[in-house]
Amino acid sequence: MIMRALITGASGFVGSQLLSTMRCSELAIQTRSALRLQPKKIIDDYDVVGNIGLLTDWTNALSGIDVVIHLAARVHVMDDISVDPLTEYRLVNVQGTLNLARQAAKAGVRRFIFLSSIKVNGEETAPGECFSESSKPNPVDPYGVSKHEAEEGLREICEKTGMEYVIIRPPLIYGPGVKANYQRLVQAVKRGFPLPFGCINNKRSMLALDNLIDFIIFITSEPRAANQTFLLSDGQDLSSKELVTKIALALGLPPRILPVPAVLLKVLGIFLGKRTAIERLLGSLQIDSSKARVLLGWKPPISVDEGIARTVNPAMANDRK
Repeated sequence: MIMRALITGASGFVGSQLLSTMRCSELAIQTRSALRLQPKKIIDDYDVVGNIGLLTDWTNALSGIDVVIHLAARVHVMDDISVDPLTEYRLVNVQGTLNLARQAAKAGVRRFIFLSSIKVNGEETAPGECFSESSKPNPVDPYGVSKHEAEEGLREICEKTGMEYVIIRPPLIYGPGVKANYQRLVQAVKRGFPLPFGCINNKRSMLALDNLIDFIIFITSEPRAANQTFLLSDGQDLSSKELVTKIALALGLPPRILPVPAVLLKVLGIFLGKRTAIERLLGSLQIDSSKARVLLGWKPPISVDEGIARTVNPAMANDRK
């Protein structure tokens, strides 16, 4: 039986790869893209919904849809200059998500897959500790708060209507086309800049784009995933020093790492006005992602090394399974 899936945020980093993978596979899934603007290139089944918010009309996009994969969001911004960031995040991430969920339930959608964020749990874990699905939510910034509120509202809607939900909280997602800090780190390694992480022994969980795509496709029809929340990662946590080393080796370059004490880096971060960015590089954020493996029997199809290699060598992305 053919399943029909609506993908929001289909032109984004995750959405574009998910759409490509689903359309090029032999899966019994038909896809429809929900786009904010008219596409610049010809694509198959799509619907232009405009800006996502409380008043967005999803009627046409949801017609005949079995599963909604909601990826669209106002994404996290490191130096947000909005006068009221939380209000801005809520307009899209909370009101927009819950408006879509209500209309999806009314349209008879069976399952609503929501891409949330590990920021719902918090920004950092203590040494030797991990966030898990049983950890108490502790969002710190407006983005994390908005994702937490969206999760809570989605669960309430699904409880009242019978529509199933699956919530995914990923950490840093990396892969071909990744932007922000990960891209800057790769560029610094490429240019041979010595990086000051030799004394840093933190641990951070990450998630390769290919692993996230595989999991999303897996849970579109997996009955055991119904009404569950999953913290997802590659299953191998890296220190900043280890990450730089793996990026360098994937590029065929020798890692250039300086042994600078963490306290000096923190002082430098304050001096340069980059305190938050530096603390993220120095701190730990570890995820216990065993629930997806134990409950569902799912395993990440690629390793951290392969994920990094595909990220820094885009040509390898064309060789995906």
